[in-house]
Amino acid sequence: MKESSVKIVLTLPKETWDKPVIYKLIKDYDLVVNILRAEILPKMEGSAVLELNGTPEKIQKGINFLKSINVKIRPLELDIIREDEKCIHCGACIAPCPTNAFHLNIETFKVEFDKSKCVGCGHCISACPTRIIYSPDF
Repeated sequence: MKESSVKIVLTLPKETWDKPVIYKLIKDYDLVVNILRAEILPKMEGSAVLELNGTPEKIQKGINFLKSINVKIRPLELDIIREDEKCIHCGACIAPCPTNAFHLNIETFKVEFDKSKCVGCGHCISACPTRIIYSPDF
């Protein structure tokens, strides 16, 4: 069966902070897991943005496992918005961007935003001094 990919946002209950959740997705469901963003602290509710790669059947089984341990799941729909006309092209968003979605065009010396590379991590939001980068979900 053909491999596919899905990006999801997890909200992990505080009871799972010390459980091998990601390991089980890899080992038991034969998924390739790319952790795009995670915040998991002891005895607290956690969150993670994952990209799961595998057959659609294995991805669904992995998602069913997550639901069985009360992990809330939603598709990654984080829409990062940059108000291009207000951008001062200072470059503050470039360094914290892990995927180079924000990059400097060396011909124009303007910061460009390639939305197709964006994984919705939100690092650019707090880095922007003019607050013209935002997401309705943050």
